[in-house]
Amino acid sequence: VQLQASGGGLVQAGESLRLSCVASGNVLSLQAIGWYRQAPGKQRELVADVNSGGYTNYLDSVKGRFTISRDNAKNTVYLQMNSLKPEDTGVYYCHGATSVVGREYWGQGTLVTVSS
Repeated sequence: VQLQASGGGLVQAGESLRLSCVASGNVLSLQAIGWYRQAPGKQRELVADVNSGGYTNYLDSVKGRFTISRDNAKNTVYLQMNSLKPEDTGVYYCHGATSVVGREYWGQGTLVTVSS
């Protein structure tokens, strides 16, 4: 599986961005796909994901501001980020999880910078 992320950029606080992650290869092997982020000096954390049944999961600090969605026809997952805050700054990584322990996939990161 290959994951291609895009959509990062520099915005001001309160503005919006939409990230996209296009999956290719054996996408049917993915049980869930989502986004992690890593801020400077911090550990990578799960921001949001959606599983094959459509169930979504969000980091508490982004609930109500971020929305994850998927377009199965395009093998694409989106992360709509509204009301961005400086603390949302970081490198965002697309991630694909499978049912096999230790088998996971990462896309390249896309940088999101939110200025105050």
